[in-house]
Amino acid sequence: MNIALADPEKPGEPRGNPASRLVNVTPEIAETFLSRASVNRRLDMGRVRSLTESILRGEWKLTHQGIAFDEAGVLLDGQHRLHAIIEANTPVTMFVFDGLSEDVFPVLDTGKRRSAADTLLSTGEKYLPLLSSTIRHVILFKTMPNGSWNGAQAYVSNDRILAAYYGDKDRYGEAVAIGRELSKYLFASQTAAAVGFFLTTEAAPGAHPAEIEDWTSGLKSGANLDPGDARLALREVPRGTQKRGSKRRMGLRDQVAIYIKAWNAWVQPDQAGELRLQRLKKREKMPMPVEVRFKR
Repeated sequence: MNIALADPEKPGEPRGNPASRLVNVTPEIAETFLSRASVNRRLDMGRVRSLTESILRGEWKLTHQGIAFDEAGVLLDGQHRLHAIIEANTPVTMFVFDGLSEDVFPVLDTGKRRSAADTLLSTGEKYLPLLSSTIRHVILFKTMPNGSWNGAQAYVSNDRILAAYYGDKDRYGEAVAIGRELSKYLFASQTAAAVGFFLTTEAAPGAHPAEIEDWTSGLKSGANLDPGDARLALREVPRGTQKRGSKRRMGLRDQVAIYIKAWNAWVQPDQAGELRLQRLKKREKMPMPVEVRFKR
């Protein structure tokens, strides 16, 4: 590969063959590059927002993906990266490719996108789709608990999911195992049960393993639970309400909220009041797990 450190203000000079150069793309240069756009893909603001946050967190990595211009200097690829640099107001070093034939535009980025589960392959973990979904929704809970967990605004990058996994891999592994088991006995999906378990036990750092086992075993069996026990109430939430096509379908955010409400009532029964395990009402905020040192 030829690395030509050319003037970044003059992309696209015909060279006969495509060439690449490493450029520190500032917000000003990004604006100049974007001014050379002609026919480009529709801008996905969720993708821009995710890239912006990645830049601001210092997670941007130099890869072969960058900015591409055709032989006439028209921008072919990279508009989301350029918009993110402008939004972050932070320069980023990346490859800039010049001199591509204009007929390559239809085939740019048409390969299969790497999923979060694909990214986690190297960890050796099992149940990768569930693991990646659990991590993603834990991140969404922590960053936008009261926003929608669907659509472009809820995009979480693969790098961020992988970083979160390595930051707490043992507890994520445990949450996946528990989520798979609890979903057999509760209305909640495997992901919702795993996310709920991760978040609530994270808020109880002083809990003894036997106390966590008391919670999970009660949810699994329901044996010898008092009528007012929050575990019994959680077990009695109608199954099937989260399934597609159900008139009473609950989204994953609702399911996590109900799990947390039950947990909070269990660890602090004297403060629980009347326990109503229902989907979130309009404008109702997501409940936060009660932070406890676990002396029930």
